[in-house]
Amino acid sequence: MALGFTARDIGNLATHVGDDPRTVRANRRVALDDLSALAERPPESVRPVFMDQVHGAAVRVLTRAEDVEQPAPASDAVVTTMPGVALFTLVADCTPVLLYDDSTGIIAAAHAGRPGMLAGVVPATTAAMRDLGADEITAVVGPSVCGRCYEVPDSMRDEAAAKEPVCAAVTWTGTSAIDVASGVVEQLRREQVAVSWIGGCTREEPSLYSYRRDGRTGRFAGVIMLRGGGR
Repeated sequence: MALGFTARDIGNLATHVGDDPRTVRANRRVALDDLSALAERPPESVRPVFMDQVHGAAVRVLTRAEDVEQPAPASDAVVTTMPGVALFTLVADCTPVLLYDDSTGIIAAAHAGRPGMLAGVVPATTAAMRDLGADEITAVVGPSVCGRCYEVPDSMRDEAAAKEPVCAAVTWTGTSAIDVASGVVEQLRREQVAVSWIGGCTREEPSLYSYRRDGRTGRFAGVIMLRGGGR
């Protein structure tokens, strides 16, 4: 198993924020080379999978080589059983979630913003993994905007809290806020998933991209891949 989270030093990995496509391709190549080295796998043998993220709960499942070659449908999670397929989730405040079951060789990546978290992208992802045979799932939750920095209108917090009470928060100045990552972790706990949560607020940490802080900005990634042989 190889997984990790990128930062601004690698550069923007998204194609939809106005950067030169050649620069984005070069940045993605660096990220893939780093992952290949971590997995001790030749870079040319790694097939990257990026999602068409839409803040929903749709899950794409890849079990055949031809699945990887198909145009990416709109989804906010992707699951695979194939070694050498690198699953990316791109974020700039949303919560990146990487999941795996070592015993069965099933992995997933999910993009959980406020709408996706409330729509249930996390339980939908674990359900898709279990449909393929996953039994003991572990999740690594990456950096995202913290509840103190995600100010929202009172009505939006109330609506979110009605669906996921643990996500209700307050900002540094006492106004209404939502803690998306806490909602994600609570959902994982209910799904009986073991959780490792990597700290860091994107808005407060200059080494990470943050839409809340900068407006138009790049995206960093969570990425996960099975090593050869299913591990």
